Amino acid sequence: MGLRHLARRGGAGTTRARAGLPGGIVTRRRGRGTEPDDVRPWAEGDDVRHIDRNATARTGTLHVRTHHEERDRAVVLLADFRPSMLFGTRRALRSVAAAEALALLGWRIAGDGGRVGLCVAAAEPLGLPPSGGGRGMAALCGALARAHGAALAAPPQADPPLGPALERARALLPAGGHLVLASALDAPGDGFSDSLAALAERISLSLILVSDAFERAAPPGLYPYAMPDGRRGTARIGATRPAADDRLGAVAHLGLTALRLDTETGPEGFVPLMERLDAVL
Repeated sequence: MGLRHLARRGGAGTTRARAGLPGGIVTRRRGRGTEPDDVRPWAEGDDVRHIDRNATARTGTLHVRTHHEERDRAVVLLADFRPSMLFGTRRALRSVAAAEALALLGWRIAGDGGRVGLCVAAAEPLGLPPSGGGRGMAALCGALARAHGAALAAPPQADPPLGPALERARALLPAGGHLVLASALDAPGDGFSDSLAALAERISLSLILVSDAFERAAPPGLYPYAMPDGRRGTARIGATRPAADDRLGAVAHLGLTALRLDTETGPEGFVPLMERLDAVL
């Protein structure tokens, strides 16, 4: 819940909640919209259907009422809590950093009057349809914490593919909604890139690529490892390794909004990143 106050301190919302009902977000769309905004004198080309009778009668000259468009903003947050995400060498596990970033983003959206839902990629899948307000976000954060606890307590196993989780998250989205995935994209499964490309053509999709410092700058040498099935071994890491940004480049051609989240930065450092992401949702 402390992230709620951090999200508020991060800055003012990127949109203005001017709706008559909770969840309304002013957006730039074609047409005059449905919410009354201002009354002004008639100009050539104005639609006669928007003539304001009261102002016209009061002034004796034609006046029209302008409008702004109002629609609901719904976002589904997809948290990757598969076994590969339960790893970290600085400050926090990658899964924890993903949860922190998604919670910050969720509180910003809810504070602007939007609705937020949740989907978790894990051995025990979880899905919550979008809901609004502080109570909705509090329930979502509670579900996020319980899902992470269950992932930590689960027996060792291989990562399930990410594709089915993407489809579950998409099914929670209303028309015009946005999907935000927080993942390191380890072992996404066969055909994941094709699934991501197909989904990006149908919905608004954003990626938070979670990156641990060890992935970006592991000292060269021999490192022991243990597999979920009990196998052990030693791996050699050379002087150069693929950077996390390479994975960002791999999805850039799909037209996704994508950014890298460094786990060691912490929630204070995540705030400006989530502000940037919130601005394009």
